[in-house]
Amino acid sequence: MAPRTLQDLFVHSLSDVYSAEKQLTRALPKLARASANSDLKAAFETHLEETQGQIERIDQVVELCGIKLKRIKCVAIEGLVEEGQEQIDDFDQGPIRDAALIAAAQKVEHYEIATYGTLATVAKQLGHEEAMKLLLETLEEEKSTDEKLTQLAKQQVAQEVRASVES
Repeated sequence: MAPRTLQDLFVHSLSDVYSAEKQLTRALPKLARASANSDLKAAFETHLEETQGQIERIDQVVELCGIKLKRIKCVAIEGLVEEGQEQIDDFDQGPIRDAALIAAAQKVEHYEIATYGTLATVAKQLGHEEAMKLLLETLEEEKSTDEKLTQLAKQQVAQEVRASVES
């Protein structure tokens, strides 16, 4: 049944992002193993830990709001994870692959930033203030991860790419 109310939309969107986070717990270790840059590898490992905490926060939101998640698959993240796997398959391990992995990871972060921003807004409109605070906490983590990836791309990985092109 298609969502009809704002509450239905909230449950559907929360179920979707729960699926997304679960998929990412399987994808992030693969990205870490595929990374040549130690700082990028560490960033993926750190984000895996954050993702596990984000899943726990979703569980808290579910409990606070007295809702039950639907069993759905986030096809958007499924596609983005598949795209990340293509980067691993298409590029040899090294700085070019690392640059591609950062791009793939940032696409995921941008999706999550949009999703958690919307969820926090809907939670507020529904009067779920505590849930909104938890969702905003996750939103800030996602923004921070995106910024860390941007800094890695600008600093280390860009230098490594230049060095590999020059040699």
